[in-house]
Parts: sequence; structure tokens; C-alpha cells
Amino acid sequence: MRFFCCLLAFFLSVAAQAQSFRVSDIRVEGLQRVSAGTVFSALPIRVGDTITQSDIQSATRELFKVGYFSDVAVKRDGDVLVLVIKERPAINKIELEGNKAIKTENLMDSLKDNNLSEGQIFQRATLEGITQALQREYVNQGRYGASVKIEIEEMPRNQVKVLVKIDEGSPSRIKQINIVGNQAYSDEELVDLFELKSTGMWSWLNGNDKYNREKLKGDLERLESWYLDRGYLKFKIDSSQISLSPDKSKIFITVNITEGDIYKISGVDLAGDPAIDERIIRAMILMREGQTFSQILMTTSEEYITKRLGNEGYTFAKVEGMPERNDEEKTVKITFFIDPGKRAYVNRINFRGNTKTVDEVLRREMRQMEGGSASTAQIEHSKVRLERLGFFKEVKVENKEVPGTSDQIDVEYTVEEQPSGSMGLQIGYAQYSGLLFSASIQQNNWFGTGKQVGFSFSKNRYQTAYNFNYNDPYFTPDGVSRGFSVYYTSSDYGEYNITPYSTNVYGAKVNFGYPISDIQRIGFDFGLRSLEVVPTRYSSQEIIRSPVWDESVGYISQSDNYTLLEKYAAGYDFPSGTYESQAFTEDMLNAPGFIDLYGDTFNDAQFSVYWLRSTLNRGILANRGASQNLSLEVSLPGGDLEYYKINYSGQLFVPLTRALTLRLHTRLGYAAAYGDLNELPFFENYYAGGFGSVRGFERNTLGPRSTPQRTYVTTATTWDDINVDGIAQQNEISDMAYVLCEDPDAPGSGSSNAAQVCEPGKLMTEITGNTYIGRNRGAFGGNVLIQGGAEVLFPLPFIKDQRSLQTTFFVDAGNVFDTSCGAGQLNCYDIAAERLNVSVGFGLTWISAFGPMTFSIAEPIRENEYDRSEVFQFSLGQTF
Repeated sequence: MRFFCCLLAFFLSVAAQAQSFRVSDIRVEGLQRVSAGTVFSALPIRVGDTITQSDIQSATRELFKVGYFSDVAVKRDGDVLVLVIKERPAINKIELEGNKAIKTENLMDSLKDNNLSEGQIFQRATLEGITQALQREYVNQGRYGASVKIEIEEMPRNQVKVLVKIDEGSPSRIKQINIVGNQAYSDEELVDLFELKSTGMWSWLNGNDKYNREKLKGDLERLESWYLDRGYLKFKIDSSQISLSPDKSKIFITVNITEGDIYKISGVDLAGDPAIDERIIRAMILMREGQTFSQILMTTSEEYITKRLGNEGYTFAKVEGMPERNDEEKTVKITFFIDPGKRAYVNRINFRGNTKTVDEVLRREMRQMEGGSASTAQIEHSKVRLERLGFFKEVKVENKEVPGTSDQIDVEYTVEEQPSGSMGLQIGYAQYSGLLFSASIQQNNWFGTGKQVGFSFSKNRYQTAYNFNYNDPYFTPDGVSRGFSVYYTSSDYGEYNITPYSTNVYGAKVNFGYPISDIQRIGFDFGLRSLEVVPTRYSSQEIIRSPVWDESVGYISQSDNYTLLEKYAAGYDFPSGTYESQAFTEDMLNAPGFIDLYGDTFNDAQFSVYWLRSTLNRGILANRGASQNLSLEVSLPGGDLEYYKINYSGQLFVPLTRALTLRLHTRLGYAAAYGDLNELPFFENYYAGGFGSVRGFERNTLGPRSTPQRTYVTTATTWDDINVDGIAQQNEISDMAYVLCEDPDAPGSGSSNAAQVCEPGKLMTEITGNTYIGRNRGAFGGNVLIQGGAEVLFPLPFIKDQRSLQTTFFVDAGNVFDTSCGAGQLNCYDIAAERLNVSVGFGLTWISAFGPMTFSIAEPIRENEYDRSEVFQFSLGQTF
């Protein structure tokens, strides 16, 4: 028996020695993508260790914990430990099919949140969770019928492609929104607060009947605020339920609420440390004893007090209004607890995002100084000044505590730059000026210095222009600006809906601007100009004497012409010498035009002064603030021209809602001659109609028109009836002559013929052909401009970045008047409200990479007899 026990112990010892061994080397087999270092770092066994079976089991568990392997086998080759590993496949590619309602990147983010992304290890256990996660995304969008299927396709090198097939289904529409428990307000009044709506007439356009969980959450918050702002201090939303129709196409929303009672304010107290005069603090509290409690008034009071403390340097001030209810008396006592913290000082002002604009340009707009007490108002005002430059699409500001201090902050402005000029070639098209071509270097932020420098050449259907300009807005450190410009312009106004004539102008200007305050500025311009007017054969009577006459042609009297016409009618000819024509004199012609009186070339010196006040929030496409500009321009005595012009323009933006803004705008102008000049030069007239004026009417066509084109009445003074048929043929008449008017009431005077004009002592005239020459020409302008309007700015749906886009519903009104209309002018009136043109419509302006694009659709609702309406108008690529 003892022998058998010894033998058993011997075999057990041999078996134990066989299972444990000293590792002389470790070999790893089966790796494809995972490095051997990853395996060795997770393996608890090292070369030289003596291991047992339990050590091997422990090592296997540790390798599985890595998550990279689907199978691990441990073998022994002599004293060599062999690890045979099977890797899990890696995700080579993820493809989504069928998604339209939710963007691919948003779904990819959801997959990453569930540990599924390209390059990661694929585990089939996660597929069910991924499917549910994607379906939840669609449920949040109100697509309860959406389904998700995942297919796995194996690829070389132990990789897989994950194909996610999505059937989005049709969105479920909100059929009804019910509110239960309301007594003080009707269902309709409360449902109007919701952004979500039941299906209506316009739901297909704005999509407000599509259920969205986040929108519902916001609607419930608005509902709660509605009651809290009206004194219902114990209001609460008990529950909200979403139910579906059997076919999952309709959604029913039910909100259960408890209104509670209205609470009155029993008192308002202050606690903590006000830091400034308590009377100032109380003046900013919008709540008074006896008023109905309002949460919005309480939070607004908190904001006012916080900002006021911030203006005094208490940047980290905390103000909290704490209501204390008395449920028995239905009253509430409000205590504002104020913790001003320490007064903060600005350590540094930093700028980020200005890759083009140098720091100096931004720093000189700062009204908050480094080292000074931090002022919330000055920090915010500095931000507004940066936005008004027009160089940046967006400006953000953040106050950061300085590490290691409790009373210092760094102010950091982050800007997003936008194009502030144009360089190179530009081609565009405008409805009135036709094809535009310009070669220009025009930069309002020249090489990031904030200076305005430009040279341009532009050509279109009616104008060719060369211009060089320079302006330094900070010629002196305190903001005095200086600039100059040199220009040449050749214009053919007959191609621009204006009575035909051309001008050639060249000159130079120098200007200075002086800041009165942060929002006000005055400026002075002085320039020299040389201007040449080139009339055409179709220029109107107001420009040059017309009609055109022939000095070799004489005239006969009105009475002779009458007897001559009687002979024509009776068939009696009259040989040469029967009616003798006489040479006319200048006083028999029409009155002289402006060029006849003053010449066609003018040299003058111009001086102008302007006042500008602006609180606009942006330099381009503003939507907050106001601006006014008043200017006086004078052509100085001693030059060839003496006149003055007074101009005013203003605009005001009034927020209506979070999304809607009302813009009111006006432009007024008055011009007149003085000194030796008896009438305002016609080329200084105001014009109206089109973009920047009254949309819905053709550009420049409103207001006075020139005297219609006429010709002198002529008659043949000789008829030799060669064939004796009593009918005058062309080859039988000769010796043409003008007709001198004697009596407007006499037979043959033209008084019964609207086409003829008879003025005693003048040669008779008549209208021949169309009143205007060419396409709608004849606009002459006037010396008084009145225009204005109202616009409602609104955002376009489905467009995230609205900063370069502005859409409006507008009402425009205006016209041009003249205080000294010519006798023959059409559509010319003195100032009269009933003569204002009015239009309504829709407009859009987009600051694109190709330049500004402007469109409008308008319909006139009041117009005068000779006005030209135009429903659709557009302009592409013009200077903004």
C-alpha cells in the first residue's frame, strides 16, 4: 500500500512539472493589423518567468480585455510560449444609403457616439444598439415609420465595410395639440405660443407641423414662461404625451398643466453688497410693490443690475432675484441678492481671427483700455465699432480670468474676416446699364491697414469711368480722416432712361473728416471739376434750343399759309413768286436752352460739408441701429456754375420679433441756382425710380419729363400743276418755307390740332412721330427729391448663415418734383403729396463671392400718367 502511494505522488509531481515551465521566448502568430507591441504590453508573462496553467488562463483573459481579438489560443513549443491570435475585423468603410431628411454627418456623429466609426474594431454585439440609435434620431424628427438595416461586407486584410440602409419613411404630421387644465387662457391663445403647429395651409412651406422633440421642449418652456410672466408662480407642466395614429402618419400632442393662482408682489428688497449707490440699483428694478409678479421683469432687472455693475468694473458680479411665496395671501416678496465680487481690471486685449487686418486697425477702435477698470459697456461698444468697419462678418468677445489673479481679466475679440473690396476683373449685368466690365483694385482695408485705396476702370452701356481714390480714416491718432480722389467719367444719359445728352467730366477732390463722438462725424470736401456737355440731335428744348432749323429756309405768314391751303383744297396751283418767303430772325425761334445761354463747357470749384450720425450694427447689410446723413454741396462763386444742393438721408431699424425687423428709411433733396445762374444746371437734377429709390418703376423715369420733340411746320410756296389735274404731286411743289404764327385763334393756327403749337411771333411747331426718342427716354429730373419707405426684414427658411443675405417685404414711396416747370414739360409738378408714387413688393440682396446681387419683385399701387412700371428688377456684380 505504501508502495502505491509513493508511485502516485511521483506521477503527480511529474505532471506538475510538465504543466509548469520556464519561458525562454514568446512567439505571436496571426497578427495582421495589430502590432506585436500591443500584445506584449497586455500580456502579464515575460521571458524568464516560470508559468503554470493558471498563469496561462490569466494571460488569455488579459488579452481578451484588449478588445482587438476574437480568439486567443496559448500553445507551447518546448520552452517557447506560442500565442495564436485571431483578430477582430476592422471597419474599413461606413456607407449610408437612403438618408435625406438627416444629413450624413449628423448620422455619422450618432454612430461615433455608439463606438462605430471607420478604423475602429467591429463588434457585432453593437449592431443592435446602433440600429436603435439611428431610429431614435428619426423619431426625434417625427419619422416614426423609419427603419434601419445594417449589412456587413467582408474585405481583404480582415476588414469589413458597414452598409447602413435607411428607409426614412414619411414624416408624421401633427394632427392636433391639446392643452388640458387651462382656465385663464384659451387653447388657441396658448397654442399660438408654440413653434410646432397642427397641419395647416402653409405647413408644406414652413414645415411647422413636423414633430421635433427639441422644438417641443422649447415650446413647453415658452408656455411656462408665459404663465410665470403673468403672476402664476406655482404654474407647472404635469406631463406631456405623444400619441400616434395606427398608421403612424398623425401625431397627437397633449400637455397637462396646473395653472395655480396669481401672485402679487408684497415687497422688493436688496441683499448682499450693492457696491454702488442703492438708489441707482433700485432705479433699474422693474418690479414694484402691488404689481403682478413677472419672471421676465425679474430676470431683466437682474441683467440691468449686472450690466451696471459691469460698467463700474465689477465684471464677475452675480445678481439673483429670489422670490419668497406667501401661499396664504397669494403674495411674493422679491429679494435681489447682489455679489459684486472684486473690481476687475483689464490686463490684456487680444485679437484672434484677423489674418489680414493688422492688430493696430482693431486696437484703435477700442474704447476699453488696457490697465483700466473693466467696463462691460465699453467692451461691448468696442465690439460694435469693429462690426461697423465692414471688414468682418462676425465679431465675438469673451472675458477671461487671468490665472493666478482674482481681479484681472483678458478681453479677447474673435473676428471672422470677410471680403472688404474687390481686386481684378469683374463682369456683371445690370438691368439698366447692361453688361458691366471693370478692372479694379478697390480695397477698403488695404493690406490690412484699414486704409481705403482704389483704382478702377469700368465700362457699361451708358458710362466709362476711371477713378483713383485714397482715404486714411486715421490720418491723426484721434480719428481725423484725410483722402483724395482723381476721376474721369464719360456718360451717355440717353442710354439710361434720361433725355439724351452726354457729359465728359474730370476732376479731383480732397476731403477731411472729424469725429464729434463715437457715433457722429462731420466732414469737408473741396474739389475742382471740368465738365463738358455734348447734346445730340434729340436733346430736349430745356438743354438746347429745338427744333433744329435751317437758316437757308425762309418763312411766310400764317395768313398767307391759310390762303395757300385754300388753293390746295380748291385745286388751284400758284406759281413761283406768288408767296414770297422772308428770312426769319432769332426771336422767332423757340426759347434758348441751357447750353444756348451758358455754353457747353464748365469749370467750377465745389465745396461740401456733411454731418453723419450712425449707430448701425454693421457696415454692410445692417439690421439694428439708425443712421442720418445731412450734407450741403455748393459750387463756389467765381466758377462757371453757381448752385447748391441740400441732401438728407436716414434709416431706422426697429426689432419687431426675434426674427423680424422693421426698417424705415427716407431720402430728401433740394437744389437751386444762385448768383448769375438763373436756373439749376439740368445735369444736377435729381432722379427717382428703380433700386435705391422706388422699386417697381423703371430706373430714373419718375418725375418731370422733357418737352416732347417737335419740328417746325413747313409748307411749299410754289405749286406748278404740270399735268393740270388739280392734284399736287411731289415733283410739282417746291420752295419750302416755315410758317410764322400771327393769331392762335385764327384758322390754320393749329389751335384745333393738339400736335401743333402757335405762339404769336414764333415759327409754328408740331409733334412728329413718337413723343420720346428711343426706349422710354425723356426723363429730365427735377430740383426736389422726396422718397422713403418701410421694409420688414425677415430670414429665409433653410438658410443657416443669414449674414450675407437680406430679404424684405417693402413699401416704397417717392417722386421728383420741380419748383419751376417748363411750359412744355410733361409730368412736371410742384411738391404735392398726391403725386407720390407708391409700390409694394419683395426684395433680396446677397453679398456673394461674385459681388452683390440684388433682386426685387414689386407692383405699383399709385402712379402718375407718364410713369413706367416694371415688376421684376435685378442687378448682378455692380459696386455695392
